[in-house]
Amino acid sequence: MSLFSIGLSGLNTAQNALTTTSHNFANAATEGYSRQNTIVASAGGQYTSQGFFGMGSNTTTVARVYDQFLTGQLRGAQSASSALSTYSDQISQIDNLLADQKGGLAPLMQKFFSAVQAVADTPADPAARQGMLSAGQALVGQVRSASNYFKQLQSGVNEQLGTAVDQINSYSKQISNLNGEIVKLKALSGGQPPNDLLDQRDQAVSELTKLVGAKVVVQDGGTYNVFIGNGQPLVMGNDSYDLKAVASAADPGRTVVAYTVPGGGLRESESGAITGGSLGGLLQFRSETLDSAQNSIGRLSLAIGQSFNDQHKLGMDMNGDIGTDMFKLGSATALSNANNTSSAVAQATVTDSSALTTSDYTLEFDGTNYKLTRMSDKHVETFAPTDPIQFDGFSVQLNGTPNAHDSFLIQPTRNAAASFDMAISDPAKIAAAAPAGVDAASTNQGSGTAALGSVAPGFTPLTGKIIATYDGTGYTFTDASGAAITPDSTATNGANTDYTFGGLTFTFGGTPKAGDSFTLGSNAGAVKNNGNALALAKLQSAKTIGGVSSFNDAYAQLVNDVGTRAKSVQIASTSQDSITAQITAAQQSVSGVNMDEETVSMLRYQQMYQANARVIQAASTLFDTIIGIGR
Repeated sequence: MSLFSIGLSGLNTAQNALTTTSHNFANAATEGYSRQNTIVASAGGQYTSQGFFGMGSNTTTVARVYDQFLTGQLRGAQSASSALSTYSDQISQIDNLLADQKGGLAPLMQKFFSAVQAVADTPADPAARQGMLSAGQALVGQVRSASNYFKQLQSGVNEQLGTAVDQINSYSKQISNLNGEIVKLKALSGGQPPNDLLDQRDQAVSELTKLVGAKVVVQDGGTYNVFIGNGQPLVMGNDSYDLKAVASAADPGRTVVAYTVPGGGLRESESGAITGGSLGGLLQFRSETLDSAQNSIGRLSLAIGQSFNDQHKLGMDMNGDIGTDMFKLGSATALSNANNTSSAVAQATVTDSSALTTSDYTLEFDGTNYKLTRMSDKHVETFAPTDPIQFDGFSVQLNGTPNAHDSFLIQPTRNAAASFDMAISDPAKIAAAAPAGVDAASTNQGSGTAALGSVAPGFTPLTGKIIATYDGTGYTFTDASGAAITPDSTATNGANTDYTFGGLTFTFGGTPKAGDSFTLGSNAGAVKNNGNALALAKLQSAKTIGGVSSFNDAYAQLVNDVGTRAKSVQIASTSQDSITAQITAAQQSVSGVNMDEETVSMLRYQQMYQANARVIQAASTLFDTIIGIGR
């Protein structure tokens, strides 16, 4: 082996190294680029009687500086960061709406109850009555506004899911195409790695994991297979399997992610199966926060409306008429699953707003019984076909006969707030007065008392006066003509005695004297009576929701739950971003281009090139000397 050959091999090696270093410089700012090294090996030695003499050097390959473990860690961290960031951005919108001290529901509920109290203070004042209706209108308007806002968020999530799915499919196709190109180029190059394509594939996977949590399995030959959810394939070698954003079979207004299955069919992903990335963050936000918040507003509208309506119908308005509904209420929703094989239809009805939860329910017929599943905690109630389906404050009626495995989605409160409105607009129709009153005779000698104690739903208004006369041992009752009237029931109430007539219970107490009397009669015309208005005002603090929460308590709990979760997600997102930054720094310390290191390498390879050129120059000088001797 001549010095010329050795010098030339060194020149080639130095030139290859300079080319790689220049490529690193050029891609220092390229996203996902891994710095490359020229791998140099000795060309071996040639045997002579004096020993083995070196034959120079060879470039064996150009290799990426790559750590598969760090890269996998970074993918997982980026996926978690993207999910938490998306969740945090979405939930902050609900938190800002609910916690608004000026435009939220809390101040409007307080203003409404203050207006109710104003009517109780001055029931005959038209201005107070009009103020109550105006405050009620503002309240129902804000409830509907919140409901519409939640519906817009639901629509926004649907659109974002569709966009995310399109992007995921795009990256899946890109990864599968790169798999094919990498295999081809490795075969054509005798196994040499196409480093830039490998970087492009890793970058595509990185972008994919920002959209959805994915697991990468490296096959023989370096091919990537990518899976999501419960092992559903996105990429298998050169093939990619598209996801689809489709309307849910259970709820057509809800977009879900479906997998492509062999044969071209689609299968909806199970709830909670897809996690990670912005797609997982959106799905988690919708299931954990948005659905329950929308249901909570619906439940609140039903609780306020039904309790007010029930109490309002126990009073009398300025026209002498029994009160009617004060609010128009929304209704429960029942949806048939698109995969049902029968034409059976379910109809849901709210029966007791105080018993409602903020959950949705699934009703399924197993061929023998109905199974009602509360989706928030997976609690199951079983009903025979002959049993009425009643649970958690609602009932379900099936029209038609379902087949085995037919199912229905029951949403008792989801859309209720959208229809919440005032049912009366005439201030005179506010039933502020109690439906009946008691007048003591001016000739009474004792200290007996009598008053309307309670009013039962569906009561019968008094059509005439009832005279209650104390005979020394108890009260006897007669009408205006003196005919005896028998109470529907008589009951001891502590030191008092209750007498009920058509659902109106009058409480008698004190110490009357024989001959003392009281007149029970309708409150028609008693425009200054505030008996029912006081009862309406007390609803503000009454435990009307689940027997444990008032309206304000329920709303405060919603605000607290959303606020706590929003803060928790924000903290988790910040923490995860810090972890991701640390892993990124670790990964870049291995694979990233360090300009100082590359500058040193450039100078080193320049000197190497110059030194090998001097070897060739020395060989040329020796050759000239030898030729010169021959002359």
